Amino acid sequence: MVKVWETGAYLLGGTELVADDRECAAKLRERLGACPDRREAAKETMAYGILAAHNTSGNMDKLKIKFDKLTSHDITFVGIIQTARASGLERFPVPYVLTNCHNSLCAVGGTINEDDHMFGLTCAQKYGGVYVPPHQAVIHQYAREMLAGCGKMILGSDSHTRYGALGTMAVGEGGPELVKQLLNKTYDINMPGVVGIYLTGKPEKGVGPQDVALAIIGAVFAGGYVNNKVMEFVGPGVANLSADFRIGVDVMTTETTCLSSIWPTADREIREFYEIHGRLEDYKELTPGAVAYYDGIVEVDLGAVKPMIAMPFHPSNTYTIEEVNANLSYVLADVEKRAKVSLGDAAPFSLADKVRDGKFCVEQGIIAGCAGGGFENICDAADILDGASIGNGAFTLSVYPASMPVYMELIKNGAAAKLLKTGAVLKTAFCGPCFGAGDTPANNAFSIRHSTRNFPNREGSKLQSGQIASVALMDARSIAATAANKGRLTPATELDVDYTKPKYYFDRTIYENRVFDSKGQADPSVDIRFGPNIKDWPAMSALPENLLLKVVSEIHDPVTTTDELIPSGETSSYRSNPLGLAEFTLSRKDPAYVGRAKEVQAAEKARISGGEPEDVLPEVREAMDAVRMKYADAGRENTGIGSTIFAVKPGDGSAREQAASCQKVLGGWANIANGYATKRYRSNLINWGMLPFLADEGELPFKNGDWLFVPGIREAVEQKKTEIPAYVAGDGMREFTLRMGELTDDERQIILDGCLINYYRASK
Repeated sequence: MVKVWETGAYLLGGTELVADDRECAAKLRERLGACPDRREAAKETMAYGILAAHNTSGNMDKLKIKFDKLTSHDITFVGIIQTARASGLERFPVPYVLTNCHNSLCAVGGTINEDDHMFGLTCAQKYGGVYVPPHQAVIHQYAREMLAGCGKMILGSDSHTRYGALGTMAVGEGGPELVKQLLNKTYDINMPGVVGIYLTGKPEKGVGPQDVALAIIGAVFAGGYVNNKVMEFVGPGVANLSADFRIGVDVMTTETTCLSSIWPTADREIREFYEIHGRLEDYKELTPGAVAYYDGIVEVDLGAVKPMIAMPFHPSNTYTIEEVNANLSYVLADVEKRAKVSLGDAAPFSLADKVRDGKFCVEQGIIAGCAGGGFENICDAADILDGASIGNGAFTLSVYPASMPVYMELIKNGAAAKLLKTGAVLKTAFCGPCFGAGDTPANNAFSIRHSTRNFPNREGSKLQSGQIASVALMDARSIAATAANKGRLTPATELDVDYTKPKYYFDRTIYENRVFDSKGQADPSVDIRFGPNIKDWPAMSALPENLLLKVVSEIHDPVTTTDELIPSGETSSYRSNPLGLAEFTLSRKDPAYVGRAKEVQAAEKARISGGEPEDVLPEVREAMDAVRMKYADAGRENTGIGSTIFAVKPGDGSAREQAASCQKVLGGWANIANGYATKRYRSNLINWGMLPFLADEGELPFKNGDWLFVPGIREAVEQKKTEIPAYVAGDGMREFTLRMGELTDDERQIILDGCLINYYRASK
């Protein structure tokens, strides 16, 4: 089904692979008459060509990228624009689309969600952007329909910013990276590796894009095979996939932790997509060169892919549905074991009650969002359910078309009626089920979803209240097959269905009537509307000479998601209020964190104001007494006091910057980790002036509650030191080493200045 190669490979003519092994040179000479240089052949990938066209550095090893377009949603755009305004924003220099698909319900926190929407509308008017009102489209569907272009690059403040199937290299990052683009700065990265995703064969009837995506994720995630690299889809199997199918696979590449993705476009399917959407001028053919080199290969036999399921609590926890049904006791026991690692004793978790008469039964099905809400997915689901009933028991089914144009076409072609007759519910374009703000199931219920993630509590339950439900990811077709069997887990391949495959007709009239498009024209006379929940960022200090850090949380899960660092769901309503949102930091993982961090922050506030930190937090005195035994000059004037957390590998999942900024707002100065799950989380730390420390794997020299002293940290950053001496501030001042990892000159200065806002203020 999926084979991960141990070597790189040459791709000849877009179809033939030659492994980069001992026999490679001979094979290439036999076929080509010469052995191409690996570095030169790497320039023949589609990814290299697009990056080169957008790089402004003149050095393809150290890229400085300018994006063509930007896009954000209503969880992220307020903070981004507020940061940019504080840094000197006058107008949007590139097309910037503000969609409203996350805080759309306006049901939590009074007026604050709609206040954010009005902030977005007035900013689009004032600075020359595009505003997409609630319920019109999810962020990525609007981008596919209206923004993507072959050979273009888009930066979005959402991790699933992926439009590679349409020939657009798109990157999901934290908000500060969009701020840089708004201020005419660049996105600075090393040239990423490019991994070929080599497709062969044709999917079996009933197999959908989520099945292919999960098969890939399950094969590559744990080993980090494509981490921070570009996934370039190639091979003869590409031609056997529709545009919607490719889009459905592509959007899930985020869950591999890759940087971006790209597909060839030189076929009828993609040209027709642009033609249908009235944007044929944005289409051009993209293909790899005659001889292209890839740093690795993931070989996928589409014909061998079976209906898949990603069991709780990660998209990489994959099985075929057949495997689950055939090995229920083993699979369920394994899930419960994994749950113990993530949940601890916060809530009882068992799946035993889901087995009824030897069959696995679920309580909820959801087809939604940027992954599941596409036209083809929903039409196929409607064909499976045509004439069926989901029953009047516990099982429910909700379907969210990804945009109003898709919704309207489903009504016109009758697919909506087929679904409604079954007892399913059709809802408007909304990302809520993907991050816990809609269709929250009952406690202990099991939900199957064609959405993007299934992290703990991401379906909306609250671990801190003793609640736990769980989500498995599946394709829309198998969700529909399960619904037709009233909740009994069923792969779509078990049913003999006549898929009607209706043609899609895109009607942009809805957008023309409702979407505000400035056409790039700013209107400085517009006053921005601020709701009472929209707050400015608090003042943040520059990096001091030395740091005294208290470890206020210690997490030893193999991976810590951004949802665990700052919960999604209803808390998202407070994301325009830095202090309000910070109250939820680590609330599901370590509820004591906020209180501990605030105690330390109070000591630092006393220091900054000229008081005595020891009077506010007496334990500071003992720590500083130990420090002065070795560093007599360390004192209130040159030693900042802050908090830090340790996590094995933090930052998997969402791009939202608040996972880092909330720690900074509470006085955090650093993270310590064995590694960072994604580039975007590490970038968020840096952009908020936090030190992304690395510690060697193995037994830690410190524990939760310890005070750590990092002498000369400011000088170390200035002098580009990669190894930093640190001490456990106690008996004997035990020394250990922290590492920093590679930083650009700009990133070092951001850390020195204390955050990106300070950096831009200082550079005015």
